[in-house]
Amino acid sequence: MDTLARLEATIAARKGADPSSSYVAQLNHRGLPVIARKLGEEAVEAVVAALGDDREDMVGEAADVLFHLMVLLAAKGVSLDEVLAELDRREGTSGIDEKASRSA
Repeated sequence: MDTLARLEATIAARKGADPSSSYVAQLNHRGLPVIARKLGEEAVEAVVAALGDDREDMVGEAADVLFHLMVLLAAKGVSLDEVLAELDRREGTSGIDEKASRSA
């Protein structure tokens, strides 16, 4: 998890940088809809990679999804710790039961 913590810190540091010097700053400058759309594009690319036979492609696309998710979380002011706490809360709960509890 150290890698994700470092990534979160890097994204926070670059969020308000000059957009000409940072991809993270470019995304944030362009706004939340662009960040969300980019995450969606990367997720689709990960799905396509999952259906293929190239392991390296899957690894690269998964990294892209995680990176863009972290950029989106930062843009929304949501910390990685909050997401991890939610995962901890769900641990040991059946996915079927957890999903049913959200619709009730």
